[in-house]
Amino acid sequence: MPKDAPPNGGATLNVPQGPGLRVSGMQTKLHRWAAADPGRRFDDLFNLVHDPATLIMAFERVAGNTGSRTPGVDGLTAVQVEREIGTRRFLDDPRRALKTGEVRQRMIPKPGGSGKVRKLGIPTLADRVVQAALKLVLEPIFEADFES
Repeated sequence: MPKDAPPNGGATLNVPQGPGLRVSGMQTKLHRWAAADPGRRFDDLFNLVHDPATLIMAFERVAGNTGSRTPGVDGLTAVQVEREIGTRRFLDDPRRALKTGEVRQRMIPKPGGSGKVRKLGIPTLADRVVQAALKLVLEPIFEADFES
């Protein structure tokens, strides 16, 4: 993703520092590699997703949007996490779950009394953070395809 590209979703444009600088550098490299070689395989993206800097930036994006005030099935909001748990401590659980491949799902009965069940998908704050982390890693790669 070019350095002068505007941020998505009405986000403010800040000069990156700390985790922001690390993630911005990672995104720049991914974009450069994807643009230089459209057929390139990116084999080790998973490590970038559960990198602490990526998760911190993802949490900041989730906490900065209007949906952050809505709790998921876990009952947590971004403000509660920041006040009661602490961002870094909160991110330890999703990071561990990503690294170990733990998957949480809730099965609920399908309507009509058929006895079949389906997955319930109400994302928790941690789910939204992981989704944002995936976006941070994948977006610069796919953006290179759209620029061509």
